[in-house]
Amino acid sequence: MLQTLSDWFWWDHFWLPRNLTWADLQDREGYVYAKVSHLYVTVLYAVLLMIVRRFFERLIATPLAKIMGIKDQVRLKVTHNAVLENCFVSISKHPTRSQVEGLSKKSSWTVRQVERWFRRRRNQDRPSLMKKFREACWRCTFYLLAFIGGIAVLIDKPWFYDTWEVWVGYPKQTLLPSQYWYYIMELSFYWSLLFSIASDVKRKDFQEQIIHHLATIVLLSFSWCANYIRVGTLVMAVHDSSDILLESAKMFNYAGWKSICNSLFIVFALVFIITRLVIFPFWIIHCTWVYPIHYYSPFFGYYFFNAMLVVLQLLHIFWAYLILRMVSKFLFNKLDGDDRSDQEECDGSDDEDDGMNNGAGSNRNLPINSHHSH
Repeated sequence: MLQTLSDWFWWDHFWLPRNLTWADLQDREGYVYAKVSHLYVTVLYAVLLMIVRRFFERLIATPLAKIMGIKDQVRLKVTHNAVLENCFVSISKHPTRSQVEGLSKKSSWTVRQVERWFRRRRNQDRPSLMKKFREACWRCTFYLLAFIGGIAVLIDKPWFYDTWEVWVGYPKQTLLPSQYWYYIMELSFYWSLLFSIASDVKRKDFQEQIIHHLATIVLLSFSWCANYIRVGTLVMAVHDSSDILLESAKMFNYAGWKSICNSLFIVFALVFIITRLVIFPFWIIHCTWVYPIHYYSPFFGYYFFNAMLVVLQLLHIFWAYLILRMVSKFLFNKLDGDDRSDQEECDGSDDEDDGMNNGAGSNRNLPINSHHSH
């Protein structure tokens, strides 16, 4: 039964143009083709990347954060209270005034004590600036190296300058060693992001990030199997270019270097708009949607591949909206925080500061953190 399902799933007419079979993508006559079995190693590499990330954050990102003026934040622990904890977990992390008064009676605490408990309890779950910086530093480093590697892979290729060349000779296009490692490392990285997303800083677009990572993994895996390697490398290079600027802006944001952060964010917004809303749809998607039908009739794999690209484009539009909204707030001096991250609350060290709402970390909420990615 499993063999039957496998044969059905890998049916040639699903994934390849008419009159082509998987036998046409067997190594011969000096041609080397990508194979499904190559993808299995990306899961192992993803685990290795997560291990490398731990050492990187500890040995490089943390010392760099301290040099830039970021200190580990000490979170005040709340006194255990079963009544309040039950409300926090099962009802609301932000109880209404009437709920606070009811909890005050049940717990025999004053209203101010209940409000302080909830504020501190929320802060216990908030990621520190150090954690955010380490995460941004790791991503920035990977995207920078990936972008440099991608340009090195593409700079001497004709399809980097003329997208018609993407389909010349398809599917008989040999897999180059540089393309192999570029693909494998990018795919491994996105597996590692998916594996670590539960422990990473959770943002308001958490669901969109999951969709993005899954769509990217499916897109890369399919393009690998169907030998859409050339266009796949173009997609990866286009996405990495703006991600570098975003993650570097985050780093300066968390360090409180406002002028540099703001400048990087403006440059990031411009690069994002150009690469994600202009180059990606009007060059890349146009290349995959229009050009192939000059060489072969549309088939399921053709529609599937383009559907995945459209999913990414819709996410680009969603993130572009967030970016432009933050730019608008920034330009008109109405920026009051990060559109994707929860703001830091004041822990409050004693009864006297119970009414305070703005902590030391609030001045670090600058116009960034609109993720994009692939």
